[in-house]
Amino acid sequence: MTRTSKLATLTLAVAAMSAMTVGPAASANGTVGQRETVCAQDLFVRVTAPHGAWMGTLYRGQTFLVEQAGGEWVYGFAYGDINRRGWVQNGWFC
Repeated sequence: MTRTSKLATLTLAVAAMSAMTVGPAASANGTVGQRETVCAQDLFVRVTAPHGAWMGTLYRGQTFLVEQAGGEWVYGFAYGDINRRGWVQNGWFC
């Protein structure tokens, strides 16, 4: 096997492994008492109620401490740039 063919084989193997492991992050619902990591690209934090006034945005990798959960929305503390309590849409955590 020539050096060029070895390099081509290695490149194809790395590409195949990358294709199997890279994909969208699976998202999950928040659990009360857990500091959850945001999997969404961005997640709006609402001030007073679900669908309420926008306070700020959590970004992928930032965290949210779930204090109350109930259906489509959860209430808790948004860490990161916000550092305040508010509501976020449920189902966007890792």
